[in-house]
Amino acid sequence: MRIVVVGAGGVGGYFGTRLAVAGHDVTFVARGRHLAAIQEHGLVVRSPLGEFRSTAPAVQTVADAGPADLVLVAVKLWDTEDVMAQLGATGARVLSLQNGVAKDDVLRAHVPAESVLGGACYISAGIQEPGVVTHFGGLQSLVFGEFDGRPSAFTDELLAACVDAGIDARVSAAITRVTWEKFVFLVGISATTAAVRQPIGVIRANTRTRELLRDVMTEVLAVGRAAGVDLSDDFVTERLAFVDTLPADMAASMYHDLERGSRLELPWLSGGVVSLGERLGVPTPRNRTIADVLAPYELGPVQRSGA
Repeated sequence: MRIVVVGAGGVGGYFGTRLAVAGHDVTFVARGRHLAAIQEHGLVVRSPLGEFRSTAPAVQTVADAGPADLVLVAVKLWDTEDVMAQLGATGARVLSLQNGVAKDDVLRAHVPAESVLGGACYISAGIQEPGVVTHFGGLQSLVFGEFDGRPSAFTDELLAACVDAGIDARVSAAITRVTWEKFVFLVGISATTAAVRQPIGVIRANTRTRELLRDVMTEVLAVGRAAGVDLSDDFVTERLAFVDTLPADMAASMYHDLERGSRLELPWLSGGVVSLGERLGVPTPRNRTIADVLAPYELGPVQRSGA
């Protein structure tokens, strides 16, 4: 299996490096100083699980990477259209490890539906400096599967590659539900840590912000159910219990993007919940407030006018 990893940041950099170090055929697609550093020194992952250094090739575009059996998409959501336009008719299977629930619809607009695998990843990682990715905590897992729920030789082969690389991975026969379950949790963590400007330990310890987290996730759950996804009644309660097990200093990537003055994935997270809720007739007041509060930061630094 020849794997092209598009986006060598926290997610793509971590999982791609683990696969490459295990001897699998990996090519990274990156850009800027990060690309130059990977080309010169390789890609280093610093993790509580050890330090891993990949010498896999890195290129600037998907076309430069050549033929592939699997394309792992790990870029920010606003770059998805550009990446898929580069992909063309390669015949590769495509697996998005991005946030949100709209990502796979974007993929299907560019490649045959049967080429798209569903998937979700669970990890906290980011670029520390050009050529270096830091993994925070021990959580690092992948869940993927065919959208029709059937087993396939391809997912079996990918699972074997992940296990061989030390990645906690599994195949799911209900990947749409899995993706939505992650979305419920991710929107909750992203919305609250970014809006409150505090890590999860502060959010869960305060009665009012803990209730805010519950409400945000409950709204996402309601939208998912209205969209026809089989989500359990007690899922939000289960996720709150899971939140209590997280490191107190954990924060979502949107929080870190906000702190750096980077563009936010807000339109696909709380903003996406609001938009979908409007189409399905589901009220989402908590997510709407989050989207409104963070709106000035959506494209990066706030543009101020006047004296």
